[in-house]
Amino acid sequence: MASERFKQYSILTANTFAFTIMFMVWTVFGEIGVPIQEEMGLSDTQFGLLTAVPILTGSLVRLPLGAWTDKYGGRPVFFILMLAVLPGLWLVQFATEYWQLLVLGAMVGLAGGSFSVGITYTAKWFPRERQGLAMGVFGAGNAGAAVTKYVAPTIIVVLSWQAVSNIYAAIVVVTAILFWFFTYTNPEHRTADAPKLREQIAVLNDPKVWKYCQYYSVVFGGYVGVSLYLTRYYMLEYGVGIQLAALIATIFVLPSGVIRAFGGWLSDRFGAHTVTWWCMWASLVSFFFMSYPPTDYTIHGLDGQTTTLHLAMPVWLFTALLFIVGIAWGIGKASVFKYLSDEYDRNLGLVSGIVGLAGGMGGFLLPPMFGALIDLTGVPTTIWMLCFGFTLVSVVWMWWTERREPVLTRDRYHQPTLKADDQTR
Repeated sequence: MASERFKQYSILTANTFAFTIMFMVWTVFGEIGVPIQEEMGLSDTQFGLLTAVPILTGSLVRLPLGAWTDKYGGRPVFFILMLAVLPGLWLVQFATEYWQLLVLGAMVGLAGGSFSVGITYTAKWFPRERQGLAMGVFGAGNAGAAVTKYVAPTIIVVLSWQAVSNIYAAIVVVTAILFWFFTYTNPEHRTADAPKLREQIAVLNDPKVWKYCQYYSVVFGGYVGVSLYLTRYYMLEYGVGIQLAALIATIFVLPSGVIRAFGGWLSDRFGAHTVTWWCMWASLVSFFFMSYPPTDYTIHGLDGQTTTLHLAMPVWLFTALLFIVGIAWGIGKASVFKYLSDEYDRNLGLVSGIVGLAGGMGGFLLPPMFGALIDLTGVPTTIWMLCFGFTLVSVVWMWWTERREPVLTRDRYHQPTLKADDQTR
């Protein structure tokens, strides 16, 4: 009979692997969407919508899936979810119309719900003092987006974009079988007497939940949205091909996914607040410089002489700043969920579903907004201006509710008490 320790690590390994594959599937339209756009003559806004629809459905199902994981356990819910993704994924290769791709993309998007299932399933197998690291390791499955950026463009060039869905469907089948044989069930982890979903949603009355939703919409929603659009951005801004663009984009996508485990360790050691605070600031400063568009300055001198200066972000500097953002967001994704494991226990699946939903909605909204900004302005760097704006909201919110709170509390509730002789003096 397997020991408790063996079960923990077997479940963590199987969960992480399955989540990696599901994340590959969830973000695949960011790659196959490029040749689809060229083939169907789609605008940048339509391209953004195509890549974002799977993110929408994957976000919406996170809430019920998190609650079902609390009630029925992670193993059956995760397994059934993988099977549910297969029909839409396999049928993508036969789509010939834009609306068909949108419908199938919505079905494929169910893969995104795997996060709220796996994160809860993982956390319940580990003690509180090790949950941050365990959830960070599981969250490293975000690197599936990087795997897709390696694999999908190669399949597209060698075979076709239609072949990607066929191959990915076969991978999901194998993953589901392996998952079932290497995971376990603990009836004690189920919340059989859990209140109904309508009653559980009362947790939204807690203002902290909304705050964590905002944080996660930046570090995770931003990660997903940027990952989906990054290949297209490199092609627009720097004129590179799809394979090279996807390869460079992995400098952001891969570290941001893998380093999440390190973010969990940092959160266990230094606390969720400290880690999240510095992650937000690192990304905010990077976006400030990334937002600057290519600009020509004309200096008028004496005797009608003019000097023109051209300022533009070179690809190596842009990629370096993007790498910093990826590291910050990768760590931040773990630190935000450390907040949840510290403050919520019985409803962890539900709360993680709500926060995951908010993060996924950020990932859904960003690609169409990116495309609309580029269509309206013709300036690709406007997407980083948008990222700067919503990151700034989180920094201000965090300062207002967390950084200044200890000061206000000390001033209001910890005034020095006067001794009796001082009062009569």
